[in-house]
Amino acid sequence: MIQITRLNGTTFTLNALYIEKVESFPDTTITLTTGSKYVVLDPIDEVNRRIIEFYQSVQLLSNPHIRGEEDEE
Repeated sequence: MIQITRLNGTTFTLNALYIEKVESFPDTTITLTTGSKYVVLDPIDEVNRRIIEFYQSVQLLSNPHIRGEEDEE
């Protein structure tokens, strides 16, 4: 889960596993695989950093094949 701030200043948590895309129009817009969209105050770079940190915390990026490594040690 990542913490996000709505345009009105309230914060909420979002399950990063359901994020399909993150865009900037110039407000950051997060689209989920369900089709739901959230426009947030957080800059796109910060949202992407939080997503990567979340993936690492649940070891989603621990598989060497996902990371692009050829040989598994």
